[in-house]
Amino acid sequence: MRILVTGGAGFIGSHCAKRLAAAGDEVVVLDKLTYSGNRANLEGADVEFVQGDISDGDAVGGAAEGCAAILNFAAETHVDRSIFGAAEFIETDVLGTYVLLDYAREHGIRFVQVSTDEVYGDVSEGVSSKEDDPLRPSSPYAASKAGGDLQVLAAVRTYGVNASITRGSNTYGPNQYPEKIIPLFITNALDGESLPVYGDGRQTRDWLHVEDHCAGVELVLREGEPGGVYNVGGGEEVENRDLTARILELTGTDESLVRHVEDRPGHDRRYSLETSRLRSLGWEPRHTLADGLPETVAWYRDNRDWWAPIKSGEYLEYYRRQYAARLS
Repeated sequence: MRILVTGGAGFIGSHCAKRLAAAGDEVVVLDKLTYSGNRANLEGADVEFVQGDISDGDAVGGAAEGCAAILNFAAETHVDRSIFGAAEFIETDVLGTYVLLDYAREHGIRFVQVSTDEVYGDVSEGVSSKEDDPLRPSSPYAASKAGGDLQVLAAVRTYGVNASITRGSNTYGPNQYPEKIIPLFITNALDGESLPVYGDGRQTRDWLHVEDHCAGVELVLREGEPGGVYNVGGGEEVENRDLTARILELTGTDESLVRHVEDRPGHDRRYSLETSRLRSLGWEPRHTLADGLPETVAWYRDNRDWWAPIKSGEYLEYYRRQYAARLS
């Protein structure tokens, strides 16, 4: 099958593009190559690459020609950046999703929207979010993703588009841009820099290895129902302070690097996903933090040439804006 993978030079998208290509699919990657897109993420993969913006109909039409499906990983994804300004998030996550859906409708092809558990907002202890739960996004990022999801469901009902949605929990693994907590804390620890823990560090996240995430998305692509929403969660809930302690141990660094800093506005305390719908299709996570986190730390330790150049220029400007006052 010829598949367009949008955002395929990013973290999860590149892993999925390589997975599909290895399975024998003909893969076209469309990526704008914003700050977190990296052609190096696709090294060694038999994919066709097109640089372009998903909100540009001409770019989408050119890249998607002859494709039987679109997997939409393209998104602005970082909550902290969305708090600084949401315009780019709305343009990519809402308008871009609309442009892709419009192409899928006109050409009668399969569409999978890759979304996030953050659209559900906070969940209480003892509760896990189900696919039919109300959407209660807390951040501009989560709101933009919820907007994309609702467009997908509307396109299915109104136009009969063959589209599904996946909602993944916090994902980790190699090649992740070092602004998210795991790669940020690993690379900071390796450099002897502070690890800025928001608030009391008791925010709980459900962790999912990138390969398990991609396996879930691929299964939904091939077997998901039109209009179906599928949670993809690792089932390992860990508080940020405990995750930080694990990273310190694995990097051989001291807890003196930990700095509790001012929390971010609207910070959700807990995410948790109920995943029986996807499991009924035969999916289950094959990685645990006990094996996946050490492998991830080892990858960053062995691939400094990948991440060290990133942590300069635009990244450094963002990092100072985000953390300088908090760490002072």
